[in-house]
Amino acid sequence: MTYTVNCSILLTELPLLERPAAAKAAGFDAVEFWWPFAEAVPADRDVDAFVNAVRDAGVQLSGLNFFAGDMPAGDRGLVSWVGRESEFKANIAVVAAIGERLGTRAFNALYGNRLEGSSPEAQAELAVENLSAAAQGIAEIGGTVLLEPVSGTPAYPLKTAADALAVIARAKDAGAENIKLLADFYHLAVNGDDVRAVIEDHAKDFGHIQIADNPGRGAPGTGALPLGEWITRSRELGYDGYIGLEYKAPQAEAFTWAIRPVAG
Repeated sequence: MTYTVNCSILLTELPLLERPAAAKAAGFDAVEFWWPFAEAVPADRDVDAFVNAVRDAGVQLSGLNFFAGDMPAGDRGLVSWVGRESEFKANIAVVAAIGERLGTRAFNALYGNRLEGSSPEAQAELAVENLSAAAQGIAEIGGTVLLEPVSGTPAYPLKTAADALAVIARAKDAGAENIKLLADFYHLAVNGDDVRAVIEDHAKDFGHIQIADNPGRGAPGTGALPLGEWITRSRELGYDGYIGLEYKAPQAEAFTWAIRPVAG
């Protein structure tokens, strides 16, 4: 099983730049991150420090989010955020540059919440424009834009796979071919989607899979979701990418469920 550790939600007891090395020490060869900076266009020295931390740890950066706003404050992306178009588009070049330096090819673009004063139609139109720009910006390095349903945020309009796939279809109609569904089994399950049906219908076209158990968004085995079955079936149907570990657990217990080699 090819796992990648989401170092924005796991190993958080450590400073961010120490987490790739901690993931390596725990026996993993790949990591992924939400946007690891406070702004869309960080200082060059901060980008260099992040790139060097991943390289020095000897892990692959398998995935990276586009800038999503102030996540702790409740923001969930700029893709559909009317009024922040220039900020999102400026971020694309930084994302692509990091991807080129680290060999990253998967980039998650959070859609964004519904906004007072902006119609859903206006947000949908902007989303297609921004997704198209993102897809074009990372196409030069062979990258793929990912779009995901999200739970726990009522204002986030993409709740099911069908919601996200409808947006993806509109973006593809506009010419953005390199965009795929990020199937986060936890979010889909919590939102009441039929995860098995989603896998049967779309697994071969998944751009990425992420997992956490429910209830609690904890490690696999702490809840009731049949994550192993879902992963196995996705593999059988053609998904051959990473499985992102995007759950909440203290560092000491984060990976006790996983069978893996541990660095000596």
